[in-house]
Amino acid sequence: MKYMNVLVYLEHWDGKFKKSSYELVSYASALAKQLQVKVYGVVLGNAIPEEIDKLSMYGLENVIHVNHDAFQTLDNQLFVDTIAQIAEKIQAGYFVFPHNFTGKALAPRLSARLHAGYVSGIIALPDSLSPFIIRKKLFTGKATAQIKVNTEKVVLSLSQNAFGVFENKVTLEKQQVDITVNVSLAKTNVTEVQKFTEKILLTDAEIVVSGGRGLKGPENWHVIEALADAMGAATACTRPVADEGWRPHHEHVGQTGKIIAPMLYMACGISGAIQHVAGISSSKYIVAINKDTEAPIFEVADYGIVGDVMQVLPEITNAVKEIKK
Repeated sequence: MKYMNVLVYLEHWDGKFKKSSYELVSYASALAKQLQVKVYGVVLGNAIPEEIDKLSMYGLENVIHVNHDAFQTLDNQLFVDTIAQIAEKIQAGYFVFPHNFTGKALAPRLSARLHAGYVSGIIALPDSLSPFIIRKKLFTGKATAQIKVNTEKVVLSLSQNAFGVFENKVTLEKQQVDITVNVSLAKTNVTEVQKFTEKILLTDAEIVVSGGRGLKGPENWHVIEALADAMGAATACTRPVADEGWRPHHEHVGQTGKIIAPMLYMACGISGAIQHVAGISSSKYIVAINKDTEAPIFEVADYGIVGDVMQVLPEITNAVKEIKK
């Protein structure tokens, strides 16, 4: 049997899909076109049917929705077993996952199960199909590598905001496949769920305004919040800020915190330690504001402003408000 088709795993939250899923569909559809094969989306759990229909706006032609109570909680073994069964039924040989916590949990396990090559954090369509060569970032975004995959099957995880969202309206067919949901594989038991109530989830935000120890103390954080409110952005911070209790730990971005990839990341009073840069290097644009001209953050920033954040941020906030009038 020749494995050819593209399978894209589509994560949902409370039954709804977000921009990251639409980007995955856009990428998987473009990959299928390049390969001249079909693209199938896989949705597990209680996704809202009307939300699934929206996936057709971005080029998804076929979707397989397996709705079972066992998929209420992410369990690596159960999810991968189900995806592998579906892959065999639809003759899939190329697999696309998000490069987030879910994708990092599922993609390597599926790769091992299918004896498929795995490339994480890709940033573009393949440069070559025979041999299969694809690009990814290395060293916190400071370098790009071309990875050659020698296996017949290929598992990929796509970096957020690396490809973009492209509307391509097609007719969506909802496929049925004969598989077994092996609930005995589920080992995860959720005992408690805590939800944060911030206006914009940090991992979903298009714009993030972040502060470091250059803010001097929690009493000055109002300049960060004011700019975030004006721009419709989420707020974030560095690890030292969270460790000192200035901000909650769920706002910590960096190598030991959340890995994010917004369209715009504003680093305010942040020196640019490599651990922090590792968490934000995939941002489309980085703007750094720091009074230290030698701060390492300027080396990774697309735009830099040398100045005191307590003076610069209110000026930017007022300018944004003027533009929005």
